[in-house]
Amino acid sequence: MRRLGLSLLMAALLGGCGGDGASPGERSVVATTTQVADLVRQVGGSRVEVEQMLRPGGDPHDYEPRPSDVAAVAGARVVFRSGGEVDDWLGDVIDNAGGEAEVVTLLDSVQRDRDDPHWWQDPRNAVRAVEAIRARLARVDPSGRGSYDRNAARLTARLRSLDRAIAECVERVPRAKRRIVTTHDSLGYFARRYGIEVVGSVIPSLSTQAQASAGDVEDLVRQIRRERVEAVFPESSVNPDIERAIAREAGATIGSPLFADSLGDEGSAGDTYVRALAADARALVRGMSGGRVDCVL
Repeated sequence: MRRLGLSLLMAALLGGCGGDGASPGERSVVATTTQVADLVRQVGGSRVEVEQMLRPGGDPHDYEPRPSDVAAVAGARVVFRSGGEVDDWLGDVIDNAGGEAEVVTLLDSVQRDRDDPHWWQDPRNAVRAVEAIRARLARVDPSGRGSYDRNAARLTARLRSLDRAIAECVERVPRAKRRIVTTHDSLGYFARRYGIEVVGSVIPSLSTQAQASAGDVEDLVRQIRRERVEAVFPESSVNPDIERAIAREAGATIGSPLFADSLGDEGSAGDTYVRALAADARALVRGMSGGRVDCVL
């Protein structure tokens, strides 16, 4: 666990002094990951100011909290976290920030699978998270309840529509071809939802902080050949060099990078949760089918 020292805390507090009145305010909230921040923004709308800790393209598993994170938590009404290993570094930030922020762990509101923290890979879990966000925002800002209700209903309808569209798209891929290899064990929820087999991962762990041995890589190459996996999928937040080498050695193609642990930059195909999940689904379908299947999502 990373420790934020006294100097970091002092930098954060001093940096927050002498402002021009643009303090967080009554409806200021903090969100740890890019996915959580996007869902909170869409439910909160113009009534809520969201301070996002992780930047697009960043790997949450090795995130180093900044002084601005401490200052943001110190002035927030609510902190929305993803939960599990993905953002367990938040504990140190809260310890150093003090303040009276209420922490909402979205992993506690979804249908979780054992210790896997990647709940957002199943849009049905995003629906559950949206409800938790709506309820908490309405609790701290009762006058905005109607706005939060409308925003949440609109987003929920979009998520359910996307879920159906992804299921229909994946069904077009022959079942024997629905096999994938990814950077790390981040696609379990997606795979279970849509009937896909995760043959293996380059980093055989729920975290990108683990390391793959040379023996692990050799075993994975042999398994890709044996299982006739069409494509290896890197992740947008991790250097893809090893994935490219494995795909080349195994005779598989390299798929489009997935927005597995982080949304993309503004203007990219994955700059919102909905767009990222749709982009990943299309990339997976194209890769699994050898480019023979594509969908409009």
